[in-house]
Amino acid sequence: MVCVVAIIGIFVAFVKPLAFSIRQGLDLQGGTHVVLEAEDTDIAKVNDDAMNRVVTIMEKRVNALGLTEPIIQREGSRRVIIELPGVKDPDAAIKTIGKTAMLEFKDEEGNTVLTGTDLKDAQAATNQNSGQHVVNLEFSDEGAKKFADLTTKNVGRTIAILLDGEVLTAPNVREPILGGKAEISGQKTLEEAQQLAVVLRSGALPVKVNIIETRTVGPSLGQDSKDKSTFAFAVGIGAVLVFMILFYRLSGFIADVALMAYTVMLLGLLYLLDATLTLPGVAGIILSIGMAVDANVLIFEHFKEEYQIQGKTLRLSMDAGFKRAFTTIFDSNITTIIAAGVLFFLGTGTIRGFAITLGLGTILSMFTAITLSQYMLKLMINSKIAESPSAYGANGYMLWKKEDLKHE
Repeated sequence: MVCVVAIIGIFVAFVKPLAFSIRQGLDLQGGTHVVLEAEDTDIAKVNDDAMNRVVTIMEKRVNALGLTEPIIQREGSRRVIIELPGVKDPDAAIKTIGKTAMLEFKDEEGNTVLTGTDLKDAQAATNQNSGQHVVNLEFSDEGAKKFADLTTKNVGRTIAILLDGEVLTAPNVREPILGGKAEISGQKTLEEAQQLAVVLRSGALPVKVNIIETRTVGPSLGQDSKDKSTFAFAVGIGAVLVFMILFYRLSGFIADVALMAYTVMLLGLLYLLDATLTLPGVAGIILSIGMAVDANVLIFEHFKEEYQIQGKTLRLSMDAGFKRAFTTIFDSNITTIIAAGVLFFLGTGTIRGFAITLGLGTILSMFTAITLSQYMLKLMINSKIAESPSAYGANGYMLWKKEDLKHE
């Protein structure tokens, strides 16, 4: 009774906080899904190194936007998937991450003297004298020398600052600038200046990248998905609990308690692994709950068989039921784990989320069905709280005919 009360208490206290503390995917909280595809050009060809650099730069840009728990991952040889859960301004986010960020400083003859590779830092600020929103640039040591040489040679002339071929500003050089710092003005808002600074800091992309797909999931749609997932999870758990008690009585009750322990352990493990829970992931959890119950059904049916056909005592029938069911449970669960492994290593995105929850759930279901259920059932039989075979469902209806078993 102490074990039962403790597990039920832990389930009631922790299942909801754990479920809502797990990182949620785009389909559960809303946000923006972007697919980028790299393209070969005369200047740069797409290869594995270039794609890895694209992912790194995108991570810098997205993290600089201050978004919570984004997902940036490669898909195939040329694509990058970016998911921005909870993003408030998808258009601005897409514009920022999609910039190629080719910064150039040109003299009046059109010669490019400096590029974004000469930058050390870029920060948004508000000019205290003019009140304009600007981006303050700081050059590297080599870039500072180039900039000093450029401004020295062009006093009284203009220097054009271009981003992706578009002129941002063309200031007139009044005197040489030797400190290795410059200022870009012309941004209408501070947010616009911050976005430009993010792009400049993260650097230019090594290859041309196109946005081939954007999909926005609204917060209301994400909340609706979350509500439906919660409802489906509750219905799945509730239906299993009722089924087990109706068919297997106290044995089913013990299986239900083990199932509660399984649910808490699975959610806790997902939280510790910092997994991202998506709709397919929720489906994997619900499916693994069915797998956990399937193991208990096999055990209890063998339990009935040993009691009704072999005429053994409750304790011996229960021990034999667990031993006979173990091989079947092990084989079926191993095949499920292998399938989950294939999905994880060969799949992408939400498919991998489904594979993780299904695989972890199957492993935990084996543990709870084979060890926890058996341990608590032994304690209950030994305690003699109930000694009637019917209380354990031992003399109940069998899923296969007694005649078939006798013939076998």
